[in-house]
Amino acid sequence: MAEIQPPAGAPQSVPALLRRNAAQFGSYPAYREKEFGIWQSWTWSQTLAEIEALALGLLALGLERGDYVAVIGRNRPALYWSMVAAQMAGGVPVPLYQDAVSEEMSYVLDHCGARFVIAGDQEQVDKVIDAQEKVPGIDHILYLDPRGLRKYDHSKLHALADIQAEGRAAHDRLYGELTAREAELTYDSTCVMLYTSGTTGKPKGVVLSNRNIIEASKSSSEFDNLRRDDEVLAYLPMAWVGDFIFSIGQAYWTGFCVNCPESADTMMTDLREIGPTYFFAPPRVFENLLTSVMIRMEDAGKLKKKLFDRAMARAKETGPKILDGKPVSTSERLAYAWDNLMVIGPLKNTLGMSRVRVGYTAGEAIGPEIFDFYRALGINLKQLYGQTEASVFITQQPDSEVRPDTVGVPSPGVELKIGENGEVFYRSPGTFVEYYKNPESTADTKDPEGWVATGDAGFIEEDTGHLRILDRAKDVGKTAGGGLFAPKYVENKLKFYPDILEAVVFGNEREFCTAFINIDLTAVGNWAERNNISYGSYQELAGHPQVLASIQSHVEAVNRSVAEDPMLAHCQVARFLVLHKELDADDGEMTRTRKVRRRIIEEKYADLIEALYDGSTSKYTETEVTYEDGRKGKISATLEIRDAATVEVAGERMAAE
Repeated sequence: MAEIQPPAGAPQSVPALLRRNAAQFGSYPAYREKEFGIWQSWTWSQTLAEIEALALGLLALGLERGDYVAVIGRNRPALYWSMVAAQMAGGVPVPLYQDAVSEEMSYVLDHCGARFVIAGDQEQVDKVIDAQEKVPGIDHILYLDPRGLRKYDHSKLHALADIQAEGRAAHDRLYGELTAREAELTYDSTCVMLYTSGTTGKPKGVVLSNRNIIEASKSSSEFDNLRRDDEVLAYLPMAWVGDFIFSIGQAYWTGFCVNCPESADTMMTDLREIGPTYFFAPPRVFENLLTSVMIRMEDAGKLKKKLFDRAMARAKETGPKILDGKPVSTSERLAYAWDNLMVIGPLKNTLGMSRVRVGYTAGEAIGPEIFDFYRALGINLKQLYGQTEASVFITQQPDSEVRPDTVGVPSPGVELKIGENGEVFYRSPGTFVEYYKNPESTADTKDPEGWVATGDAGFIEEDTGHLRILDRAKDVGKTAGGGLFAPKYVENKLKFYPDILEAVVFGNEREFCTAFINIDLTAVGNWAERNNISYGSYQELAGHPQVLASIQSHVEAVNRSVAEDPMLAHCQVARFLVLHKELDADDGEMTRTRKVRRRIIEEKYADLIEALYDGSTSKYTETEVTYEDGRKGKISATLEIRDAATVEVAGERMAAE
């Protein structure tokens, strides 16, 4: 694939885009942040001034060309500015997950060789100071929130505001150097380094150039007609490639406004106040929102519940038709307008999605029922398929071609092909440069012609050109009887139910499939309160007979649904258990992006998996857990193992014998 060159005079870096926006959209809002209950706003001109001051301050501190600058904290304008300031001064920004424990943080800081760390608050500063025992190369720590840090040793600890003040004071002295470094930035200069979630091993540093970020942002913005007057809510981890593309890449390309909520606890309130027009969320967020709606409906009066059920039944037929531009009768439009006035409109307002013009979900497959629910509300929710290595975008769903069972067509500029083993390959202008300090993995993933192995199994529909993803290629297998085994397909169906938070399905080279289930404590706890059922812990509630019966009914309903697909019918779950603890990233069972680490779970819970297959009806187990303060402990439980009814397929009953 020939490399795309920007037009003569076009911005070749994110800082260059910033200067263009300050010139063209100077008085329009670029960032908003809610603090102490009040929204504060910065225009593009003010944003440029803040970033310049910080970049000059970094130069005054001694930042050299090519230095790595780690950024850790929740979504705040100053931390986004820090990443752009680092690049402007010739450095490389490396955002980290704010909920990473010290050990995880130490690995990344050591691997990238960060000399500077910009931290959001005392919690992050403490983790960095702890990491310094293993990572001696950190020269300076800058912090945004000064609370709790007054008595710390400030010889190498600096308030971000003070560094900006130093930068302003040194403007005349250092501006020439800053200008020279910024002028050196090209399309092929490193824009950011983002670390993978480490599903199968240590995280890898993905090097993305200005070419990768700008071309991916440009093509995706044009695909969905994103505009300067769009609004987004920045609440996803700053270390995730999606947040970088939405909150910096696309924001700087189009000039739209990035809004930062006050905290995770106020996110829903802030979402309603902003009313974004462009909204992205992983399936887990949409699942949780739907769970909260269903819980509230269970608590509602009979009349209100009846109105809701009737409105949603009609909306599921009419809403998607209207979104896709399909013919809708006058009576259907009138009924939908009435339902929108009485039920759908107020519900969308409660969800903060009244103004959403373009919505996306990605990261994992979303349950078809969940997807259809939001489309029924008239929310233009679509799926995309992407990776950190692709600067997000591999495929997107065009308007009027939105379906829950595909992830769309190739994004503009992206080429797709399917390998002999069913693995999906792509190449595009967004394709990453390399894995940092890891030429072997780079060569394994990206061939000399630029084709990248995604690690996912799928196929391209001949008639539509849409890509369908089955599962991770390494997770797709065969049952002992030769049937296709694709666990994620079943897990997503299980997670549609509000009381199921997580599911892990087993069955590769086995006679039948089994599953671990995590209950959703919020949904099941609400049910318990409504039914006057007392419980003292997650473990006690997870083992309650009525909860187990409810989960069994869901498993059996999913089995009936799975049986309708001849290709995947062998994935029906014959036996299951409800785990006594939530799968947790701190325990190594999930990544920071909430992806299940299957191999670790298979090793850690080998005794429970064996019990699912040896006919046991219960199993005593002890499990190591990590507490919030980092201490280790153990919890024990005797778990009930249940059989689930399955559906015969081609004369074969998919059940444990």
